[in-house]
Amino acid sequence: MNKLLAALVAGFLSVGAFAQAAAPAAPVAPATQAAPAAAPAAKEVKKQKATAKKAKKAKKAKKAAAK
Repeated sequence: MNKLLAALVAGFLSVGAFAQAAAPAAPVAPATQAAPAAAPAAKEVKKQKATAKKAKKAKKAKKAAAK
């Protein structure tokens, strides 16, 4: 019983030491600030995807016409 108790105490002490060792390097920015900036970026990605899709479709049509 004493060995079990000693093992539990040692385990809790080691877990406590490791829990205190890792501190965050910098605070995380609030999510509310990132939300407005994400909306224009999403629109830009949609535009790029649409442009790429049109280019791919045109290339495919050109290839089919050449046959």
